[in-house]
Amino acid sequence: MKLLTYPITTIVFSIIFCCLLNSCSRTDDTTPKDITLNNPLMNPEDGPAAGNPAGNVSVPLEASLEDVSTPDIIIGDGTPDSCTCDAVIDAVAKGGKIVFNCGTDPLTIEMTEPAKVFNNAKPDIIIDGGGLITLSGQGRTRILYMNTCDANQVWTTDHCQNQSTPRLIVQNITFSDGNSTNETEYTGGGAIWVRGGRLKVVNARFFNNTCKKTGPDVGGAAIRVFSQYNNLPVYITNTTFGGAEGYGNSGSNGGAISSIGVSWTIYNSLFSYNKALGNGGNPAISGTPGGGSGGAIYNDGNTMTLSLFGTQIEKNEVNAFGSSIFFVSNDHSGNIIIDNSTIQNNLGGSWYPKYNSISMHDDTPIEVTNSVIK
Repeated sequence: MKLLTYPITTIVFSIIFCCLLNSCSRTDDTTPKDITLNNPLMNPEDGPAAGNPAGNVSVPLEASLEDVSTPDIIIGDGTPDSCTCDAVIDAVAKGGKIVFNCGTDPLTIEMTEPAKVFNNAKPDIIIDGGGLITLSGQGRTRILYMNTCDANQVWTTDHCQNQSTPRLIVQNITFSDGNSTNETEYTGGGAIWVRGGRLKVVNARFFNNTCKKTGPDVGGAAIRVFSQYNNLPVYITNTTFGGAEGYGNSGSNGGAISSIGVSWTIYNSLFSYNKALGNGGNPAISGTPGGGSGGAIYNDGNTMTLSLFGTQIEKNEVNAFGSSIFFVSNDHSGNIIIDNSTIQNNLGGSWYPKYNSISMHDDTPIEVTNSVIK
C-alpha cells in the first residue's frame, strides 16, 4: 500500500505550531478551539484519504494530535528492513511516544501477532506513523490490543474497569487487513480492541479489517471498545473507515466501530462501504446466528452519547438494523448528537423510528443540526 506524505519536518513543525497556540498540555477542557490539523494522509497514492473531505468542524485540543517531537522510542534505523513486527510489539509493550524511522517511502509492516499494551508501562502509548506507516494484519491477526482487566497485561488497580491509564493514541497511520476471527475470549476489533483507560484516534485510516461474521453483541470490524475511564468518550478525528469500494471493513455488527456502554465523539470523519454481515439481530431470532446491525456504528449499553461533528456516513450495509447507526440505550438514558454531518445512501435494515438508517428507541433524545439524513 502506497501513501504520498509530507516530510517529517513539516509534520513536526505543525505539531510545534499547535503547541505554541494551545500550550500542548493535557486538559479535560473540551471547548472547541480553532485547531488546524496537518494531515499527512490527505493525498495518498493508494487508498482514500484520511477524514471527511467536507468536514470542517473545529476540533478541541483533547481530540487533536499529540506532540511526538521528543519521542521515547524510534522504530527503525532509517531502513525499511529495520521496521518489523517484533519492533512494533516491543515498542508498544514499553509504551511512551513511538515514532518510525523506516526511510522516506511509505511502508507496510506486516504483523504476525497483535502488539499489546502493558498496563504497568508508561501511562501514554502514542503511536505516530508520520503518514508513512501501514500496520497490516495480513488478513490473519488483530493488530493492536489494550485491556486493563487482562491479568496477562498486568493488573494495576483494583478497579480495572474504570482507571485513567493507559491512554492509547494512534495518529497519522493506517490499519489494514486486521482479522480477529481467531480470537475466542476478546472477540471483535479486527484492527484494535480496547478495554479501560482511554482511546483516541487522529488522522488514521482503516481498510479491509474484519472480525467474526455472525453472532449477537460481537463486532467492530475496525475498532471494539469497552469501559472508558469515567465514561469519557473515545475521540475519533479526521479518520476514514473504508472510504471507497474495496476498502470497507466488515463484521457481524458495527462494520466500522462497536462498543458496549461507551461514548464516542467523532470529528470530520468518513464511514463508507462498511458492512454488518450477521443475520437475526440481538437477541438472535430463532434459527439465525444473530447480528447484522450497525453498518458503520454499533453502540449498545446504558448511559452513553454518540456525537458526530462534520462526519459523513454513506454506503454502509446491514442485514438487520441500523444501516448507518445502531444505538440502543437499554435503560433509555443515552442520547445522540449530530451536527454538520451527512448520513445518506446506506443500505438495508429496518426499525427506523425517527431518521432513516438510524435504529434507536423512539424516546432516545437525538439532536440534529445543520445536517442531512436521508
